Order: sequence, then C-alpha cells, then structure tokens
Amino acid sequence: MNIEIVEKADHFQLIEVWEASVRATHDFLAEDDLQELKPLILEEYFDAVDLRCAKNGNGEIQGFCGVYDGNIEMLFILPEARGKGIGTMLAAYAIKEQGASKVDVNEQNELALGFYQHIGFKVTGRSPVDGQGKPYPLLHMVL
Repeated sequence: MNIEIVEKADHFQLIEVWEASVRATHDFLAEDDLQELKPLILEEYFDAVDLRCAKNGNGEIQGFCGVYDGNIEMLFILPEARGKGIGTMLAAYAIKEQGASKVDVNEQNELALGFYQHIGFKVTGRSPVDGQGKPYPLLHMVL
C-alpha cells in the first residue's frame, strides 16, 4: 500500500470512495443530506484540504485522508478495504507528516469514534449539529 498526493484527476475516484464509505458507515445520514453533500465535497471540500490517498499494488485508491489546519477533515476507506490497516496508515501519515492533532467525528458513527480512540484521540467537546448545521452531533477530539 502506497500513500500518494491526490491529483485533481483523482477526485472522481475519491467521491466514489467517499460515497461507498458513507453508505457503509453513516446509516444515520438521510439520503437527501448525502446527495446534498456530494457536489460540495467534489467541487469545494476536496480543494480545501491537503489530500492523500492509499493505493494498492494495482494503483487503485483504497482510501483517502484530507487535513486542514491540523484537523483531519475527512478519512474514508472503501468498505471492502476496511479492517486492513489502511485507515490507521492514513491517520498516522496525517499526524506525522501533515501535523494533524484534531478530528471531529459524527457522534452516531461509533466505529469511527472507536477507531480514533484506539489510535490515541480523546473527546474534548461536542457540538449538537454538524458543519452544515444539520442535526448530526459532532464529537471534537484531540491527541
């Protein structure tokens, strides 16, 4: 598995990884909210973060991570690639190479919460809504 800088040409692959991952892990998210987020991520959010992706030996993107201002803003893994250490590898890279020390996690996403706690993050606060003002509480975590 190789971690590489994401090129603009990779964004369509990333949005496919994002959607597959969200559908597998964010069962609390309404379909309308998912469809509303998709173009924002593709057209705005990818460009706003420092993106890295994990590619397998065949050069296929298995997951990606985006960091902005010390915060892991996005970390998504293909459902079939989960549990293989890719998220841990991307998070470790984000921490060591990109200076990440914070992350916000959807409170309802217990797997993500457990993952971040397992790698050393601690909950330091909570917001009742997400970044779009939707009723999906966020837990604020730091190393």
